[in-house]
Amino acid sequence: MSQAVLVKILSSIPDGIFNLLYVGRRIRKDGQIINAKAQFLCKISDKQTVPLKQETIVGTRLQLDEMSGTLSGPIISLKTVEDFEIPGPKGMIPVRLYKSANCPAMAPVLIGYHGGGFVRGSIKSHDGLFRRFASYGDFAVLSVGYSLAPEHQYPAAVDEAYAVLRWVQSNGETKGLDTTKVAVGGDSSGGNLAAVAVQDAKRAGTPQPVFQLLLYPTTDANFDAKSHEIFADGFFLTGERMRWYRDNYLPSSDARNEVRASPGLENDLTGLAPALIITAGFDPLRDEAEEYAQKLKSAGVPMGMIRYEGMVHGFMSLTGLLKDGEAAIKTSVQALQSIFNESTPPQ
Repeated sequence: MSQAVLVKILSSIPDGIFNLLYVGRRIRKDGQIINAKAQFLCKISDKQTVPLKQETIVGTRLQLDEMSGTLSGPIISLKTVEDFEIPGPKGMIPVRLYKSANCPAMAPVLIGYHGGGFVRGSIKSHDGLFRRFASYGDFAVLSVGYSLAPEHQYPAAVDEAYAVLRWVQSNGETKGLDTTKVAVGGDSSGGNLAAVAVQDAKRAGTPQPVFQLLLYPTTDANFDAKSHEIFADGFFLTGERMRWYRDNYLPSSDARNEVRASPGLENDLTGLAPALIITAGFDPLRDEAEEYAQKLKSAGVPMGMIRYEGMVHGFMSLTGLLKDGEAAIKTSVQALQSIFNESTPPQ
């Protein structure tokens, strides 16, 4: 049975049936109970994932592209889907622009950085996620195909993330984008890039984006937070695989403590763009993301934080199976829409 057929069958089964199937067998950890479909998905993932000692860079990239296309649900049609390139510090950066029919002539825009541990992930792997963002709001989404490790190690990705932000703020009108209403966001490693781009803007004295949307971001490459221990195995993203991603991305262990690799280690967070941070209860990255949320709040940054307790890492890309993923996307869109509607050009 193909993965696509399996997902179609599973998505048609009501959540209540899964709850009955897992009566008395639902995993409970750290005062939470996992979603039954998420638990089933973790079990399937454990069986299908290639052991790390047999993993290859090419193989892991292909696997994510194929899995995402299946698990994100039906493809949503949009008025505009345009591929082009933006000049970066060391070459051209591929991007994909999404616009729905509801977009105004000069549209607010979310710059979206995909996840994948800095090693995998692509415009293709996150096509379903960013199409949903664009379809639910009246703003554009610009998906960024930044350079991946190990071919392009840190700080290549963060340099490109900031370069794209600056290009949109300076040249976005050429693509029908409102340069005064630019937000950044991303999931996992993409959330890291968004957070660093915001901090880079402060360090460089360039305009802040109007909002930062951080979806279960990695914020500290040391992986010392308690959730890394609690959820190290069996919950879709493992500690072993995270360390493999990190060590392919960072050129040395010393780099883990640089704020452009670990934005959660930055001491001065004052003056940064308003934020929404979304976490998953059964995610190794949960605690470091929530600690970053508290640091932003303590620094006076307007922000919100939502934890989806029964979910696993990456759940917002699993909308073909998990209703909470779709709900989290719609909540994120509402937050973005509110910011875009309220923000005004600087005087």
